[in-house]
Amino acid sequence: MEALVVRRLGDPTLAPGEEASPFAAVCGDHPVPELSSPTAVRVHVVAVSLNFATFLQVQGKYQERPPLPFVPVSDYSGVVDAVGSAVSQLRPGDRVCSLAGLGAFAGFIVSDEKLLSIVPDGCDLVTAAALPAALGTSHFALVHRAQLKAGQVLLVLGAAGGVGVSAVQIGKVCGAVVIAVARGVDKFQYLKSIGADHVIDTSKDNFRESVKSFLKAKGLKGVDVLYDPVGGEFTQESLKLLKWGVHILVIGFASGHVPVIGANIALIKNWTIHGLYWSSYLTHRPQVFIDTLNELLSWLSKGMITVKISLRYRLSEAHLAFAALRDRKVIGKVMIVMGSSAIPRL
Repeated sequence: MEALVVRRLGDPTLAPGEEASPFAAVCGDHPVPELSSPTAVRVHVVAVSLNFATFLQVQGKYQERPPLPFVPVSDYSGVVDAVGSAVSQLRPGDRVCSLAGLGAFAGFIVSDEKLLSIVPDGCDLVTAAALPAALGTSHFALVHRAQLKAGQVLLVLGAAGGVGVSAVQIGKVCGAVVIAVARGVDKFQYLKSIGADHVIDTSKDNFRESVKSFLKAKGLKGVDVLYDPVGGEFTQESLKLLKWGVHILVIGFASGHVPVIGANIALIKNWTIHGLYWSSYLTHRPQVFIDTLNELLSWLSKGMITVKISLRYRLSEAHLAFAALRDRKVIGKVMIVMGSSAIPRL
């Protein structure tokens, strides 16, 4: 089968087979995984989502470093190919999606039945592959951890990325007033189109002053929930806008800088700081993961949320997909579509 195999840690934007590339050349002779237990399910992969975590993992900068060689982590969708003897809810031909700790960038992957969700009729499999990581992170962070309520103010940093776009949408489903922060006119216009109440283009606007002016105009006292996949200076600026009793959601550090939030300030202002490493729920609370994903699939089938897919690539073009992610020119998601000879650039 086809597989993208990481042989060494390094720059994922280098083409497979190049001397310094972390990837072996993509070819069709990687072994198809066997069913590993009575409850195992083998899935013929249709699409894989590219996330910033994958970029970090290939470089050896992610919080988990699997032994070499490995096939990278991601969320995926596909069609059930084979099932173990104790599998009761799935059968060959069913359409499913999930998030894998390893092995997603390949033609087939094996998962336990309890970690797979059925994709409803009418939902595109490529779209379904984009749900588990980005939208799952935002749904669980906002709905369960921060318990976002209608009328509260949600500030989303990095709002045009995969998790950022999903946070804006889920914030609106919850009835929140959403302030979205991004860079560039295209991202500004898209975030307005999906319902953000106020969008800040950091290429031309003063971030903190823009937020303060909006809050004053609306008669709002400050931010109730901070959704932060960025870190760095924007986190520090955001802290000056937060109300008493705020929920701070630490999603990631796309800026490359881990911010410091003073425990003394958190104490005085009764802030709750949530660290959210979503994929760890697969190990520690798998039913929470599945319940979240099933609700998102229901929302998707009802049109309550959408998924913005900016670019699609073949597996052999994965380095181009990583480059698009690195250059921060993507709005929403970048996808790898398996076994396709002609993929439109959306």
